[in-house]
Amino acid sequence: MTLFDTSPRTADLRARLAAFMDEYIYPNEAEFHRQVNEGNRWEHVQLIEDLKPSAREQGLWNLFLPPASDPDGKFGAGLTNLEYAPLCEIMGRVWWAPEVFNCNAPDTGNMEVLARYGTPEQQEQWLVPLLNGEIRSAFSMTEPEVASSDATNIQASIVQDGDEYVINARKWWTSGAGDPRCAVSIFMGKTDPQAERHLQQSMILVPMNTPGVTIDRMLTVFGYDDAPHGHAEMTFENVRVPASNILLGEGRGFEIAQGRLGPGRIHHCMRLIGQAERALELMVERAANRVAFGKPLAAHQHVREAIAHSRMEIDQARLLTLQAAHMMDTVGNKAARGQIAAIKVVAPNVALRVIDRAIQTFGGAGVSQDTPLANMYAQARTLRLADGPDIVHTETVAKEELRRQGVDLRRR
Repeated sequence: MTLFDTSPRTADLRARLAAFMDEYIYPNEAEFHRQVNEGNRWEHVQLIEDLKPSAREQGLWNLFLPPASDPDGKFGAGLTNLEYAPLCEIMGRVWWAPEVFNCNAPDTGNMEVLARYGTPEQQEQWLVPLLNGEIRSAFSMTEPEVASSDATNIQASIVQDGDEYVINARKWWTSGAGDPRCAVSIFMGKTDPQAERHLQQSMILVPMNTPGVTIDRMLTVFGYDDAPHGHAEMTFENVRVPASNILLGEGRGFEIAQGRLGPGRIHHCMRLIGQAERALELMVERAANRVAFGKPLAAHQHVREAIAHSRMEIDQARLLTLQAAHMMDTVGNKAARGQIAAIKVVAPNVALRVIDRAIQTFGGAGVSQDTPLANMYAQARTLRLADGPDIVHTETVAKEELRRQGVDLRRR
């Protein structure tokens, strides 16, 4: 038995998930876009709501919560990160598919935060409705005025006033805030600007209907608005929430962030690998059936080289991701930070290269709305910034390697 053999349960779930995708997701891609583009783009998509009961009935619901976050198995399917990874890859082949299975970002990360760090009251109010797919959520961290890749720069203010906290901030890239069902945002800001650098920040639950919470505009990503999910720029002006909404306690924001971002990064990476796999399949199909200069594209050496490099790079990225998932399960997220950082760089860059080759094989069609490739490319490029830019993660990998080999930079 090798390290990454699939458990019987995961193999069964993988087969059932792939069958669901074949029956319900791929045939409805055009219908999804039709529904989004008809009427109000910021209403929920009925197609997704219609498919959710089938996914739930088939046991393909809330697959993402690992035992470390849900040790009693109260909330999720009890799959480890390693077991969930191939399922996440399958769902990632179509960008809107994860919501059908209640496995979509940022809700998965927010649910994991609530499962790990929420009080029973917070879990009852917010986690249970999220697990049931009754509401959506958002995560408010990044700010337009500062380089948020260094989270210590964040200037959002969280000030206690009696039995309430008063919040003031400008945030952007609050993904999920455009959905009318978005009921709560996990908000990160400073409760004590004078504390030690990594103890200044806290996280707090902010209901979206609280007075003072304003969505100023929806941002586009390479021209895509990702309706009805969307990415909002928001103002929080003298927003008052109960003191009981604080997560884990004041000064624990970075601690929560590390617990949240590890699994979220793995999910992003596996979804990217799913997109890269699909791009490769599209490339092969196009190369086999398109003729140029008197022979199929697949008969041209440079096209075969593109296919070969894509196959090798995807497999390498998948193995690195599975290694990171295995380490998260066995030694914990903190100890696996080097592996998590590595795959966060590798996966989007591999996906970008593969998708770019597929676009080149399709020619003009590849950058149009007639294939999913252009949207895939935009998402993959964005994920070189989401959860931290490449340079932050390469720095982590380098420091871990230097530490492993006994180099202490403080002495030099």
